[in-house]
Formats: sequence, structure tokens, C-alpha cells
Amino acid sequence: MSPAPHRPDPHRFDAARIDGIAQSDIRLQSRKCAEVGGVNLGQGICDQPTPDVVKAAAKAAIDDDQSIYTKYEGIDALRVAIAGKMADYNGLPCDPDSEVLVTAGSTGGFVAATLSFIDPGDEVILFSPFYGYHFNVLRMAQPVIKSVTLRGDDFAFDPDELAAAFSDKTKAIVINTPGNPSGKVFTRDELALIADLCVRHDALAITDEIYEYILYDGHEHVSLATLPGMRERTITLSGFSKTYNMTGWRLGYAVAPEPLTRRMGVIADLLYICAPSPLQHGVLAAFDLPPAYYSQLLADYDRKRALTMAACDAVGLRSLRPQGSYYLMVDVRGAGFASDREAADALLERCGVAAVPGSSFYIDPADGATQLRICFAKQDHDLERACEGLRRLGAVRS
Repeated sequence: MSPAPHRPDPHRFDAARIDGIAQSDIRLQSRKCAEVGGVNLGQGICDQPTPDVVKAAAKAAIDDDQSIYTKYEGIDALRVAIAGKMADYNGLPCDPDSEVLVTAGSTGGFVAATLSFIDPGDEVILFSPFYGYHFNVLRMAQPVIKSVTLRGDDFAFDPDELAAAFSDKTKAIVINTPGNPSGKVFTRDELALIADLCVRHDALAITDEIYEYILYDGHEHVSLATLPGMRERTITLSGFSKTYNMTGWRLGYAVAPEPLTRRMGVIADLLYICAPSPLQHGVLAAFDLPPAYYSQLLADYDRKRALTMAACDAVGLRSLRPQGSYYLMVDVRGAGFASDREAADALLERCGVAAVPGSSFYIDPADGATQLRICFAKQDHDLERACEGLRRLGAVRS
């Protein structure tokens, strides 16, 4: 009689580098929201329509059979367009042939940068609250992550805390401006402090600037690479997802000196060969959109921000006014909640609104234990429905 088949331990094959990495609270809340038919203000899905001219250009590229692999760095015309935008908007001239890399989303660029330059045991500085993908991608590379906490209503950092985080072992610092989840826009003075420390400690800077066009209250977007001493040590990441409402297209780019983009390109090629070919051709049409497009984009988000803040503040979810991006952090204590998770569960159960517990964005979860992140990049009818749901929270409390 044959012995019973051996059943291996299901974790026997696990790679240690992903220990502790699990489904994010963002996706978890999205699943719960779908189950109850609620309004998802948790995930940054950005469900506004993609501009018609861009969709038409992508369809034309498909019809023209623009369907084969491109060069790993992306099609020439797109890299030329990106270089023009970087010079005009960011004040950062670059060579499209050697200093621009088209990536599978800005996150694809971040993965390529991390795998290209971060070794186990290196020290990397990360501001907290952070974008979860930044944190978890870094964890897979296994550096020592040193956190600098952004505090207060304006998410400011302590210059002394930042200086103390740098050392002779610092390989890189990660900056997200405008920020997810905080909505923080780093000022020129703050970036100058970061630049001085990077130069002093010979550290690399990786900046995620994907929300660069979404700015409020007169805040200015400054690319760190434009500051003295930073051009040769900065990888600037951005993309098309947020500006043109195409999060599922997975198109981003990295701009950096040629020695850095060349190394990142090797990794990008290994990971995914190239960004989607017909969509690269399609997104070229976005560069012909008039200035009015960007003005309207900002006006729409400013209105959605005001609507969401008013609804939250009215029920005691105190808004921490975002300076940029399309996220809002709120303090839940004024609504009578003891913790972020209690508040998130209550909003979903009582109001049909999904939000993300703030503790999931901090190295020390206690720092965000009274906060929620809310995404207001929703179509008006869904956002109004969510705000009506929030008013039910106020009715329950009264």
C-alpha cells in the first residue's frame, strides 16, 4: 500500500524577504466596501474619465498594431515629450535619449530604483506617514529603514530629527511631494535642508512627484533635483495616472542622470520588458492638452476637497487640510472614536463609506492611531453620496 502523499508545510517555500508583508489596508477596505455596496473613499482609484483625445489616440495605436515590445526605456517620441515637460514645468532639463526611462507606473520606477541601488543593510530614510508601496518595496530590499515623522496639521518635520536620521551609512532618502496620504507639499526651504544633508552625506534622493499638478492654496511644486548639488544624485519619479485619470494604464517615468537610468533600465527590462506599447503611443496626446485642462483639473479637485472637508468637519472628523494631492487625513477623536480602526469600521457599517485606518501609514502605528485617510478623487455623484452617508454618522451621534 502506497504511503499517504506528503503534504509540505505551506510556508516552507516562502521567501524571507516578504515576511510580514500582507495585503494593504487600502485593498482590504476596498473589498469590504464592495461587499456592502458602499462608496469607496479608501483606495486612490481616481475614477474620473480619461480625456477623450487620449483614449482616441490609444485606440488608434491599437488599430495601427503598435503592439510589439518597445525599447525598455520607452518609445522615442514619448521620452522627448517627457523631457520637454520636465524642462517647462519642473525646471529640470534632461536628455530624452539617456536621462528618461518610461516605466510601468511610477511604482514600477520606484521598484527599479530600489532594486538598482539599495542593498540589504543600507540605511534608507523614509518620511512617515508614507505611501504603503514605498515602505513595502523597501522592505523587500531589506535595508535599515529610518523614519522621520511628519507631525501636526501641516505635517512638518523636525530638522533636528531629520539630521539625526542621516549617517555615514545612509544610502538614500525617499520624498513624496505632494504626499500620499498626507497631502503635504514640501516647501523649497524644507527641500533645501534635505538637499544639504544629502550632499553632506553623499546620499541618493528618490522623489515621487506623481501628484505634481494637484496643488492648493498657492502651494508651489518644487522638484528636489533642481536644487544645488542634487541634479546628479536625484531620481525624479512621476507619471500619467493621476493627472490624466488613467491609474490602470500603468505608465510612469523616471528622470535621472544617465548612469542611474542605465542601471534602472536593466532592472526594468528584467521585471516587465517595457511599459504597455500602444498606451505609450496613446498618452502622447496628453501633451497637446491646453492649459485650461490643468486649470479645470485643479478647480475640480479643490471643489471636491472643500465638499469632503465640510462633510467630515460637520460630524467631528477634523480635517487636516491637504496642501496637494487628492487625499484628506482626518482626526477621528472629535467624532467620539477611540481609534482609527473603530472609526473605519463605523463609517463602513453606518455610512456605507470606506476609509483607510491611519495607523497603516506610519512606522509606529500609534502615530496614526487617531487618523483616517479619505480619497476624494471620485465622480461628483459618488462623492455627494458619500457625504450624505457621513451625515448619517452625525445623526447616529445626536
